[in-house]
Order: sequence, then C-alpha cells, then structure tokens
Amino acid sequence: MSEQTIIELDAVRKTYASGVLSVEALRGIDVTISRGEYVAIVGPSGSGKSTLMHILGCLDVPTDGRYELAGRDVSHLDEASLARIRNQEIGFVFQQFNLLPSLTAVRNVALPLLYAGVHRDERVERARHALDRVGLSDRSDHRPGELSGGQQQRVAVARALVTEPSMILADEPTGNLDSVSSADVLGLFGDLHESGRTIVLITHEPEVAERADRVLAIHDGAIR
Repeated sequence: MSEQTIIELDAVRKTYASGVLSVEALRGIDVTISRGEYVAIVGPSGSGKSTLMHILGCLDVPTDGRYELAGRDVSHLDEASLARIRNQEIGFVFQQFNLLPSLTAVRNVALPLLYAGVHRDERVERARHALDRVGLSDRSDHRPGELSGGQQQRVAVARALVTEPSMILADEPTGNLDSVSSADVLGLFGDLHESGRTIVLITHEPEVAERADRVLAIHDGAIR
C-alpha cells in the first residue's frame, strides 16, 4: 500500500452459511482508493453492495482476502479492535440519520468523542466546530425533532467529521431526503471532497453517483 492509498481490498470474498447451503456475497473484490478521492459504489438490491459497505466500514470481516485501511490490515481483527478502528478512522453517514432524539445537535455530534474518552469541554468545543463546518452553528442546541431532514443529515455529517477520520463512509445518505435537501447534502459532500476529504458513497441512484469522481459498479458480488 502506498502512502497515497487509504483503502486496498485484495481478492476479498464474503460467504454466509445458511443451513447446509452457503451464499457467496462477495466474489473476489479488488479495489484501491486513494486519499482524497470521492468514490461512489452502485448496484441493485442483492448485488453485494451492503456487504461491501460492511467490510469497508469494519462492521464485518472478509471470509477470504485482505483489507488494508490507512496502512493497517484489518481483515481479521477481533470486535474490540474493529470498534476502535471504526471510532478513529471512519466517519459514518447513514440513510436513517441515527441521531438520538433526546439529545441536542451538539451532544449528538460529540458522541463519538465520548466513546473515545475525550474530556467534556473538548468534546463540546470540537462538536460545535464540526457543526459550524456544515453550516449549522445556529442549530447546535436544537434536538432532531426541531430540524428538517436535510439539517438532520448535516448533523450526521458533522458527527462523522468530529473525530477527523481517514474517510467518510456514506450509506444511501439521500435516501430519506427530498430533492432540495438531497442537493444540499450532496453539495456538502462536494465541499468536503474539495477540502481533501476521502469519501466513499454507497447508492443505488445514478444521479447521486454522478457527483463522485469515480463510480464502481457491483453486480453479483463482483466489481464490473
């Protein structure tokens, strides 16, 4: 892996056992993504897109093959090690926002820092800075129910940024948004990319994928 490479998958396979049968969800994936790239991964339902996202996000490990993230082989780490990698190296943005409704925006954004053991004052300062970066400094004390869908997703992006991760992994980030909010959030991803962020976006929408620099299409568990 070169210094400019953030993600390298070499012959990655994932097989799930179902009774006496086995299902091969990924069939020898080879992918290299450089630091600062904006890559979209597209594919229909059942293509292996979600399984690949789980591997990339260290939510699962390959059955076979090798995955290096930020220069470290994470292919066969235990769950505690994977959890540390997820907290330190990956900023997640999901379709469902996954914000805690009882917490304000700033406290939602600060959660990854709480899990990392960062002192409260520093957590709040960094969370407010992250909200400012996504244009929501004036909504920091609002709860999710007081925000629009687009604003909630911006809070989720701020939460993904607050740990200064190696990459942002976005799974169908516009799936629950109207067209105006979708354009707003995609514009934010574009801005983050322009500032040097590595972004990997999973989507089934061609118009969303077109925003990326490079599009990888997955079908039947293989990159085509």
